[in-house]
Amino acid sequence: MVPHLGSVLGSLMFFWAIFQQFVPHHLRTLIDKYCQRLVTFVSPYIQIKFHEVTGDRFRRSEAYSAIESYLSSNACAQARRLKADLAKSSQALSLSMDGHEEVSDVFNGVKVWWAFHETVSHTQTSPFSSTLASDPKRYYKLTFHKRHRSLIIGPYLKYVIKEGKAIKVRERQRKLYTNSSSSWSHVVFEHPATFETLAMDPEEKKKIIADLNNFTKSEEFYARIGRAWKRGYLLYGPPGTGKSTMVAAMANLLGYDVYDLELTAVKDNTELRRLLIETSSKSVIVIEDIDCSLELTGQRRKKKDKEEEEDNERKKNPTKKKEDGNGSSSSKVTLSGLLNIIDGLWSSCGGEKLIVFTTNHLEKLDPALIRRGRMDKHIELSYCSYEAFKVLAKNYLRIDSHDLFPLISELLSEVKMTPADVAEHLMPMGATGGNATATVTVCLKGLIQALQLAKEEAAMKAEKEEGEKEVLSIREEVEKEEKIISAKNVK
Repeated sequence: MVPHLGSVLGSLMFFWAIFQQFVPHHLRTLIDKYCQRLVTFVSPYIQIKFHEVTGDRFRRSEAYSAIESYLSSNACAQARRLKADLAKSSQALSLSMDGHEEVSDVFNGVKVWWAFHETVSHTQTSPFSSTLASDPKRYYKLTFHKRHRSLIIGPYLKYVIKEGKAIKVRERQRKLYTNSSSSWSHVVFEHPATFETLAMDPEEKKKIIADLNNFTKSEEFYARIGRAWKRGYLLYGPPGTGKSTMVAAMANLLGYDVYDLELTAVKDNTELRRLLIETSSKSVIVIEDIDCSLELTGQRRKKKDKEEEEDNERKKNPTKKKEDGNGSSSSKVTLSGLLNIIDGLWSSCGGEKLIVFTTNHLEKLDPALIRRGRMDKHIELSYCSYEAFKVLAKNYLRIDSHDLFPLISELLSEVKMTPADVAEHLMPMGATGGNATATVTVCLKGLIQALQLAKEEAAMKAEKEEGEKEVLSIREEVEKEEKIISAKNVK
């Protein structure tokens, strides 16, 4: 039996070699075509191929990339031969199937098979060179029974693409972008801030976290009510109260990229729209200290008045006129242009975006800029409270309670001190002999001294202001009496 099998295989190989050598290429193609049609007619299975490179521009297919991410978990569990790679934009090692490997998947009780194929064709580099260049072509092949055609082509493939993109987002290396001229440049976003370490009232933190998580799950809701899938946050409060840290905590909670938009570097409204279009979904677009950015405050002046003021300045200073005439690079972004990217037609470019403004002076902002619907949620980050202090004490000193806490609580209720100033006094430093308890006591006593000093300074300032008010009041009374006396003398 074995000798006969060997002779049969040898004969088949001989006839196959003759077929490949002497049958013309176009005839072999024709035979292959009809053989595939015969197999397709007999087989109850349907196959779909997803090529890595498609289209005229030879760009990597998004569907192929999403399928590769989706199959990575199945490949790790089922495939015997894997490929490992560290993608440039990823922070984790990526595993995928090697050539001619196959894995199975189940969707709604239906089993399908995914196979990875890689073919290499050799092409001549130039008409005058004998060197051959290898051109690898990769694709995934999906196989399933024809009775499940509608389920697989519809819901299953949509599910695979959506899950694959979500996996890519979770595993990607997040970035911090900033605008330079009319384009974005980026660095890796590695800010460690989280809501757990954020110094603010715990109940307020829970509300913000719930609001953010609800936003990420509301795509269908926003589509149903006819609004762009975005949400605006206005963070306001004195300097040092954690506004920038809050932005980083938001991005880390949701796994978003951050776009730090510097309005003064934007030439005009057209450039602002171009920058907005280039932002990706699942991102935070932040404009810090917006009260200092351009003429976007409530003190809008008429164009004629502004031109008159500029003319007067140039008359007083001819040198400045010459400098301005040589070409000014000042920004021409207008309030209406900014409003358009917040909730106008251009705000619908991309989805799942947060737009965050920060300001130290809420009263300076134009009401049209911060009304509800544009800045949906206003968050005040004020001076350090006792609850915020306890968060800082846990972060810096790793303690939940101490004998000095009641005194600190009393002082914080009387003194205005920012979380940044409080944190500076809780920073362990100096020689304490390596004793953790001694370090904690030294830090807390230092904070108490700073709070008492701030309390005394505030009292002195209040006394001074009160004295100035009394002097002013006396002066006003004297002026009134002088006016009365002068009036009598006139009569």
